[in-house]
Amino acid sequence: MGKQLLIAVLLASAACVTNAAAEPMPGVRGINHIGLTVPDIKAAEAFFVDVMGCQKAMSFGPFRDDKGEFMKDLVDVDPRAVINQITLLRCASGSNIELFDYSAPDKKEVRPRNSDDGGHHIAFYVDDIDAAAKYLAAKGIRTLKGPLPVNDGPAAGQSILYFFAPWGLQLEAISFPKGMAYEKNGGPVLWSNTDPAK
Repeated sequence: MGKQLLIAVLLASAACVTNAAAEPMPGVRGINHIGLTVPDIKAAEAFFVDVMGCQKAMSFGPFRDDKGEFMKDLVDVDPRAVINQITLLRCASGSNIELFDYSAPDKKEVRPRNSDDGGHHIAFYVDDIDAAAKYLAAKGIRTLKGPLPVNDGPAAGQSILYFFAPWGLQLEAISFPKGMAYEKNGGPVLWSNTDPAK
């Protein structure tokens, strides 16, 4: 199997929706936010606002329970963990990002790769992936190989570029302005430029 076809298959399989017979959770409308615990919340906020163009909505906290089990019962962390601050960011017409600044007795500094269980990345849809790549390079942001166009398989029509936040969080720029091949056979559209706020 060719490298581009393999990439297309992997990306498409990650995006497939199974039509299961089970009933969905009542009232689900979409993903409201992605929560991220970061090592330096001010630096993370600056990156998402100044580099990625997100808008700060609010900050609040701290949350703690010095004697009881509230933190364990609420978010399944060590009972003495403290959420020092939470910052919510609005990122154009996609999902929001919620940044957490935690301190905890059992805190670990682990940054899984995509190949690790629990591995993750956040993909930002961009109108022009070549312009995005030039912008990231000009900002001194570490990028991987790409932009890589996908020309075969169900994901044909998209281009991707992986890059990193300064603290190591893996991100992706993705663009498919003319749609992807699988859309011609029906199925859910994975991105719409329609702004839900309008």
